[in-house]
Amino acid sequence: MAYALQQLINGVTLGMIYGLIAVGYTMVYGIIGMINFAHGDVFMIGAFISLISLTALAALGITAVPLALAVTLLFAVAIAALYGWTIERVAYRPLRGSFRLAPLISAIGMSITLQNFVQVSQGARVKPMEPLVPGGMNIWTSDGFNVQLSWMQIVIVLTTLVVLGIFTWLVSRTPLGRAMRACEQDLKMASLMGIDTDRTISLTFVIGAALAAVAGLMFLLYYGSIDFYIGFIAGVKAFTAAVLGGIGSLPGAVLGGLLIGLIETFWSAYFSVQYKDVAAFSILAITLVFLPTGLLGRNDVEKV
Repeated sequence: MAYALQQLINGVTLGMIYGLIAVGYTMVYGIIGMINFAHGDVFMIGAFISLISLTALAALGITAVPLALAVTLLFAVAIAALYGWTIERVAYRPLRGSFRLAPLISAIGMSITLQNFVQVSQGARVKPMEPLVPGGMNIWTSDGFNVQLSWMQIVIVLTTLVVLGIFTWLVSRTPLGRAMRACEQDLKMASLMGIDTDRTISLTFVIGAALAAVAGLMFLLYYGSIDFYIGFIAGVKAFTAAVLGGIGSLPGAVLGGLLIGLIETFWSAYFSVQYKDVAAFSILAITLVFLPTGLLGRNDVEKV
């Protein structure tokens, strides 16, 4: 029981990271109906920017961890948002009126470009980092097994909940959120009603990239090592989470992320770790057989 509880904590932590990335996928799909396959690489770039920022701050003598993390978070979010805006302008906007396969191919090309850019500029070796938020607390002991809840896990869960809460408020309570929902339902009609659809789509990419940067920082702090390939792996998992939860549904993206994180963690704990990805994709396939739109997906169109 204690071992299962420990894996539950680990799975929720990993699922929160996947959920943050999955929100970016589901936002873009909800508005323009396309999958941004470069989104996982924006997550990877956010992790690298965080590492570079933390290293530079340490070199400047800024050793206060809360200050360093706050500055790093703002810097990573700003740079990743710039990448998200550039991807929309370069890979999507010129092809928006083209056949549906063209933006997909363009996004895959952008993903490969970002991967190779980071590989060339930062090297292919794994980049390690000393833990900045060490320690934790022992919440239960059973049969000699201690269930640990680290401070970093608490930070990840709380940060994710706060960020998602802010974003949910933005989508549901602000003019930008109303514009996003209008574009999601009918892009052409939203334009005829006076909504600047180009600006709305660009801001959607920017917000999604900012969330990916937050996930990148959390990933770096939690695992303590990154490389140029983590964007592909995490991107595929987050895309799977978005589809599992119901692509186009923000709560579904978070729910899917939690489920993928839990499936991976429990499978690795009780079965062969080599097949954890097979388990996650198998659950996805089974779910889509009975629920083609995902767990929280919907077929009807909601009026604004």
